[in-house]
Amino acid sequence: MRVATTVPQDDLRQTAAAARRAEAAGFDSLITFENRNEPFLAHAVAATTTDRIELGTAVAIAFPRSPMVVANASWDLQVASRGRFVLGLGPQIRPHNEKRFSVPWTAPAPRMRDYVGALRAIWTAWEKGTKLDYHGTHYTFTLMTPNFVPPSHHLRMVPITLAAVGEHTLRLAGEVADGVRLHSFCTRRYLEEVVLLRLNEGLARKDRNRAQLEISGGGFVATGADSAAVAKAVEFVRARIAFYGSTPAYWPVLELHGLGDLGRKLNAMSKQGQWAEMTASIADDVVQLFAAVGTHREIAGEVAKRFGGLVDTIYASATPTMPSDLPSDVLQDIQRLSTPFTGYATPW
Repeated sequence: MRVATTVPQDDLRQTAAAARRAEAAGFDSLITFENRNEPFLAHAVAATTTDRIELGTAVAIAFPRSPMVVANASWDLQVASRGRFVLGLGPQIRPHNEKRFSVPWTAPAPRMRDYVGALRAIWTAWEKGTKLDYHGTHYTFTLMTPNFVPPSHHLRMVPITLAAVGEHTLRLAGEVADGVRLHSFCTRRYLEEVVLLRLNEGLARKDRNRAQLEISGGGFVATGADSAAVAKAVEFVRARIAFYGSTPAYWPVLELHGLGDLGRKLNAMSKQGQWAEMTASIADDVVQLFAAVGTHREIAGEVAKRFGGLVDTIYASATPTMPSDLPSDVLQDIQRLSTPFTGYATPW
């Protein structure tokens, strides 16, 4: 099993040292989010100050950016990291697209399919020197003069991983992506009964191999050196569950466990700004559904119970402000857990 951690995004002067520490500790991947900060810039720092660790966005919001803009940023990070960058994209929900980013909303799965096709067409034109001639439903790219073609360093095509929660986006990820970035608001039962089923349907559409599709995330890891540290991590997770549980798009996870009324209650409370009360509404047994919980000494076993056999990569940190402090020996215990994923298939 691969283990990812976060890197500072709010102050890029802290990024280099943190990235080097994570690499020295033995983490497999550094991830960034698009919450308070832009997701690509921190990787520009990490790419030039590390040598081994993988770098990935988990995720960048796609639709406010043209595929051409994302193609350029990803290409540059792939060159700077010498082939270690993995692009994670997500659609975000409609209110954020329309009211936070001020971009038109359309059904996300068809548009994301088009987005992925456009990215690969652009990169292929740059790598092979062929004419750019992409015509999709949402995106068209036909102009690429030599002055705007970045030089090739003969690296692999950037793997594309997609955020997915619902059935349509899960099928799409299985069909066209190199990996799926599951939301932390996910339970083992949802993984077994919904996520894998829909991913496998997508894989079957193109006769693709599960071993070449990376499944990342799908829950929280709440751990620490002692019980007090674990308790602090659990409270962070409790607050996140309350926040995400108030969002209707994530209610299918709650409904599967007979907790639909909890989601509706949280939604009503969020509209009243009752954030502390929302957190208090999340019982311990609900936290256990969403997280592997235990001290450093216990957490490898808890990760195996919570994620084992289903997930290829876990996020040991869920926010850049709380990087993982897993000791190297515990990290190695988790990494010894077997997973189906063997590597990306990204030929030109």
